[in-house]
Amino acid sequence: MKFRQIAVSTLLISSFYLFSLNASAQTDTLRNKKDGKYHFTVVKDIEALDVQSQGRTGTCWSFSSLSFLESEIIRKGKKPVSLSEMFIVRNAYLDKAINYVRMHGTINFAAGGAFHDIPHTIKKYGIVPEEIYKGLNYGEDKHNHAELDAILKATVEEIVKNPQRKLTSSWKDAINGILDAYFGKLPTEFTYEGKKYTPKTYAESLGLNMDDYVVIGSFTHHPFYETFVIEVPDNWNFGSIYNVPLKEMEQIMNDAVMKGYSVAWGSDVSEKGFSFKNGLAIVPEDEATIQVEGKDSRYFNDAGADKISNAFDEPVKEKEITQEMRQEAFDNYETQDDHGMHITGIVKDQKGTKYYIVKNSWGTDNYLSGYFYASETYVKYKTIDFMIHKDALTPEMKKKLNIK
Repeated sequence: MKFRQIAVSTLLISSFYLFSLNASAQTDTLRNKKDGKYHFTVVKDIEALDVQSQGRTGTCWSFSSLSFLESEIIRKGKKPVSLSEMFIVRNAYLDKAINYVRMHGTINFAAGGAFHDIPHTIKKYGIVPEEIYKGLNYGEDKHNHAELDAILKATVEEIVKNPQRKLTSSWKDAINGILDAYFGKLPTEFTYEGKKYTPKTYAESLGLNMDDYVVIGSFTHHPFYETFVIEVPDNWNFGSIYNVPLKEMEQIMNDAVMKGYSVAWGSDVSEKGFSFKNGLAIVPEDEATIQVEGKDSRYFNDAGADKISNAFDEPVKEKEITQEMRQEAFDNYETQDDHGMHITGIVKDQKGTKYYIVKNSWGTDNYLSGYFYASETYVKYKTIDFMIHKDALTPEMKKKLNIK
């Protein structure tokens, strides 16, 4: 496998190395699984850091978004760095609790989040490297938030009940106490590679402007070329996305990747055709051929279950996706905001069908070492939204969306 995944210790990527890798990527034939008859050729491959595992948590939104920003740092020619997902999660939990209490418990309070939470959180709190804040302060070496999530939810629910008929001045301290107990106290100042930083000054040092990132989707229940608050349960911060027609959504993603911009991708992964173990996300014309055996609760649905079908062995015909199909699946709950991932390239199979190279956050225990291939059909059908740098948009699209 020749995906451009690089170690954090890399200081510079020489032009010779890039040329050699690009040349080999154009000729390599890849497979989705051992002895599989899908033969993929790399069209575009974008650097990304090592695959991480979100463990038994619902924090894919942080892992995928920070993986995306890590690739942005590399794209801008800066030194690669692994950013702390749990710094984002810990700070976002406090803001979630404040919103939940302010809304009298009538909104969602859970582990999930959305892409626009990351720019919001970094602008407000900053960011730190992974090695500075691992967020493992509870006797585990892997992330597991089952106990934490239960305690936080019970606590905010009791606060909302308002037993004293007036909220005290201490309830936020109580939430922070729980968060500190599980994640560890947040660093206010730290030394990294010989320099002193605060989380905010470190964020500034990365050379990323959080206002440069936009989130895009395609739905017919709101006008095209305008923004709207995406109606999904994990949008606790009421973030807005730009709405474009399906064909333009597809073109935006393709153009971005081909120009070297990676994509933070939010999608439904509960479909029969999504199989991380088989290294594929597809929409077969006949899904009845897919047998699903069991579930994998680590992934909060059956996305990690065993799925058996010839559709995962060799290329099959996929459904034709329309704007109406997308909307119907969203409206009837067939498409939900299950999972955030990171698109880092494009491949084509032996029939010329396009797939996206997707970096996941479920560890590296599949054939593709934590990656999989999502067909263009699957992405058209099941995308909730995606985040890109605004400069990945054409001047014409920026004008349509009124983006400067």
